[in-house]
Amino acid sequence: VQLQASGGGLVQAGGSLRLSCVASGRTFRDWDMAWFRQAPGKEREFAAAIRWSGGTTVYADSVKGRFTISRDNGAKSMVYLQMNSLKPDDTAVYYCATTSRVAYSALAMAFSYDYWGQGTQVTVSS
Repeated sequence: VQLQASGGGLVQAGGSLRLSCVASGRTFRDWDMAWFRQAPGKEREFAAAIRWSGGTTVYADSVKGRFTISRDNGAKSMVYLQMNSLKPDDTAVYYCATTSRVAYSALAMAFSYDYWGQGTQVTVSS
């Protein structure tokens, strides 16, 4: 499985970005997907996850109401993270990750994910 994330950049506080992650190598629609992020000097943390079917999403409290995760299980095999009302605290490298179907309680756990993309930098200026 290969994941390629893109869409990061520099944005002012209050602005928006949409991250994309394209998956290849396996049957995409059978896999749960997530976005994690890692700020300088900090641990990698969970941001959002979406079930293989797209019917269930989970968000970290820090992004709830501002970020939206979605997926395209068709020919594109993409997962997206729409980020609105960005804050300087959202500055981090964002990683997409995937795993075969896991328990709902495990969706926010980094150890649940078998494959990771290379990361895309998001910088929010104040």
